[in-house]
Amino acid sequence: MQLIENLINVLFPKVCAGCNAFLLSNEDVICTVCRHEIPLTNHYLNPENEAFKKFYGKVPIEFASTLVYYHKKGIVQEMIHSLKYRGHEEIGTVLGQWHADDLNKLPITSTFDTIIPVPLHKKRLRERGYNQVTRFGQALSENLKIEYNPSILKRNVYSKTQVKKNLLNRTEIIESLFEADFTEKDHNKHFLLIDDVITTGSTLEACSRALLKIPGSKISIVCMAMSHS
Repeated sequence: MQLIENLINVLFPKVCAGCNAFLLSNEDVICTVCRHEIPLTNHYLNPENEAFKKFYGKVPIEFASTLVYYHKKGIVQEMIHSLKYRGHEEIGTVLGQWHADDLNKLPITSTFDTIIPVPLHKKRLRERGYNQVTRFGQALSENLKIEYNPSILKRNVYSKTQVKKNLLNRTEIIESLFEADFTEKDHNKHFLLIDDVITTGSTLEACSRALLKIPGSKISIVCMAMSHS
């Protein structure tokens, strides 16, 4: 088996998701150089961080954190694009494991009941073949010992990116974009809502509003990255 694996690595060498350099045998998905250059947010160290503040006066949340900053033409952009458009789902796994190490240090993590991914519309899911946050959520679930449930939250609107941005800027439409499909067993739970990148926070706000219709629910938010100018 090792001989076959070595042959595969020679014929199809693994490259870094951040810089496309060949990975060494002891490296996985992201090379050591990129790991040291990736801009970490360290949001988990500050409850009043910039991600949390995005939701001030919009929707009540308990906690928010992202792992890394997303800069245009940076390492993180390359990684997220590879995850989202090139089928490299293993990137989500690595980022989930990495962020779980931070979250496991926090008392609030023990209060999370269920991890909920921001859903894709079923048409978008068919086009792409996967939700880019699934592996991220599954890694968090495994490492934090929290249930992962992709079925509660539904997306009602299929739209191209620019149309979606326009919709999210119209407050009268926000609440119709997503809905929660829940039963009594979902009452009184603390949901950990996850996504890939926080930009304006509008999508996460819309998802939170839908989940907060569940009696007794609380919302916290964790994402892979945060857009940063």
